[in-house]
Amino acid sequence: MVNLDQSKWFTEISERDGSAFSLRINKKLEEKQSPFQKVEMFETTDFGNLMIIDGCTMVTSRENFFYHEMISHPALLAHPAPKNVVIIGGGDCGTLREVLKHDGVETVTQIDIDEVVTQMSLKYFPELCESNDDPRATVMFDDGIKYMRELAGESIDVVIVDGTDPVGPGEGLFNHAFYTSCLKALRPGGILVQQSESPLMHMPLLVEMRNAMLDVGFNDLQTLPFPQPIYPSGLWSVTLARKSQAFDGFREDTASKIALQSEYYNGAIHHGALSTPNFMQRVFNKK
Repeated sequence: MVNLDQSKWFTEISERDGSAFSLRINKKLEEKQSPFQKVEMFETTDFGNLMIIDGCTMVTSRENFFYHEMISHPALLAHPAPKNVVIIGGGDCGTLREVLKHDGVETVTQIDIDEVVTQMSLKYFPELCESNDDPRATVMFDDGIKYMRELAGESIDVVIVDGTDPVGPGEGLFNHAFYTSCLKALRPGGILVQQSESPLMHMPLLVEMRNAMLDVGFNDLQTLPFPQPIYPSGLWSVTLARKSQAFDGFREDTASKIALQSEYYNGAIHHGALSTPNFMQRVFNKK
């Protein structure tokens, strides 16, 4: 539910969470109804530009780095040598930019179902799209679920699922069939990483997601919480799952290089995020 009142505040009211979040705006910039969802752009007074999809806050200029850095760097640096990466969703292209900061990555294929999201990002978040023309990058607009289902077995190293909430176009990214496709496509030791909502507000969904990953054969699950000011509760998470052959190391040298180009992520943040808060541990450890 959205409320845009005369005092120039954009407010997202989350009925399921019993909460609301507001940003003060200067003006509405643009609105497009795609075949899949309604995409709106606003200029805020303090957070730069703001993207709204179907009434939900998605991206702002000021704080998107929390999400984009945490959904990409921990997974890539927990893999010994990621060369081929697939991003499902990620239409604002911020995650693509972060992945391409890794020199060892040879190919990145991004598949988002909605071209309008990328069109809006190119116009209002050009800084997120600065790596779209990198020769290692392929940007596609197609069904990511179908793409993963048809991908050759053991052909990629990391799958990043940068999707919206599990409703509408994003609903099929949170089930056994999709995770089975990801498992098949990953090489041994490969990593699946997915945005996994708020551990404070959406724990049942997070547990269901983790259980589905385990059911299809993933192991070594790790859920990393991090701040995300514009999302419900301000606490968000990503969940990493590995396909066999655990890699016990962490590429500290590469993390130090990435930290020179990042706003939030560094080696210490990585290690800290692996320390699961007690309220999460108690739920994950239940039999």
